[in-house]
Amino acid sequence: MSGARSILLAAGGTGGHLFPAAALAAALAQRGLEVELATDDRALKYGQDFPARAVHSFPSATTTGAGALNKAKAAVTLAAGVVAALVKLQRIQPRAVVGFGGYPTVPPLLAASLLRIPSVLHEQNAVMGRANRFLSSRVSTVACGFPELKGADAATKAKTRYTGNPVRPAVVAAAEIPYPDLAGQRLRVLVTGGSQGARVMADVVPEALALLNPDERQWIRLTQQARGEDKARVAAACARMSFPVEVAEFFPDLPARIAAAHLVIGRAGASTVSELAVIGRPSVLVPFPHALDQDQAANAAALASSGGAIVVPQNEFTPARLAAILRDALASPAKLAASAKAAKAAGVSDAADRLADLVLKVAQPA
Repeated sequence: MSGARSILLAAGGTGGHLFPAAALAAALAQRGLEVELATDDRALKYGQDFPARAVHSFPSATTTGAGALNKAKAAVTLAAGVVAALVKLQRIQPRAVVGFGGYPTVPPLLAASLLRIPSVLHEQNAVMGRANRFLSSRVSTVACGFPELKGADAATKAKTRYTGNPVRPAVVAAAEIPYPDLAGQRLRVLVTGGSQGARVMADVVPEALALLNPDERQWIRLTQQARGEDKARVAAACARMSFPVEVAEFFPDLPARIAAAHLVIGRAGASTVSELAVIGRPSVLVPFPHALDQDQAANAAALASSGGAIVVPQNEFTPARLAAILRDALASPAKLAASAKAAKAAGVSDAADRLADLVLKVAQPA
């Protein structure tokens, strides 16, 4: 198969773009197809783990920077990336190109359009990102991770197909684990944050616990993700209350930990929201407030509309508010179980296969 024409996946260099791309790559590999990845220098460290036979990096830059000079520099960089992508795509002749958002997808998708190679965009968020909006008129189909896609014009919506967000195999496996019975058990709370959210969690969660009385705290078991510079103060704050906590900067087995939790507190990135839905766990979502397109707010609202999440804007995410939520969770285990069921009903566990079917419909013959 090493000489077979591939499907080229293009993704920005963050986990939010690379995780669904990797899930699609696995689904395509199960069908016997070869996959290659186009990305930027940030993601080259993922190259050994990404299920692709080759990884390509093209020059790219965001055009959202302030000032005419910065925008001009970005345009020149993107133009160089398109030229490099044209040369590479003419050599590898992919059957189709699939973009997952981020400015590193612009050069290969524009090159595909110029070379008349079929292409698909996948938008993970409930609001269409700027790079995808720019590219949407040049692709065959737009797949979306949420039932409603905001920020898309009428022409784009006409070629939109709802697939859901592809999730990792570990997430699909975790989805088989039933929601844990809370009767007579400690409330297992998992706090996640990521690079854009762990600090506010480190600020608020320990203080919220401090507002609970000792009898309430003894019925909570906490696992918290915290950045390296925040780990010690989270641990120290919990130690002052004689409250045990498991705190780490990264959990490699995060899907299994989500499945083991009764309640998850975290940001509302597309991957996080989709994984919570597929596994079926209730959550308190605090959208990142400084996103250009407020995509996390839209993602969180989509899950909340199903009854699977509580959305708390960051300016309202105070220790008092979180303490009240935890008290309610302790007092109402049936409400948590109902929220878990609602979240799972909103999940799409076969999104990778749905997207693979869509890609193969537009791809050129082998």
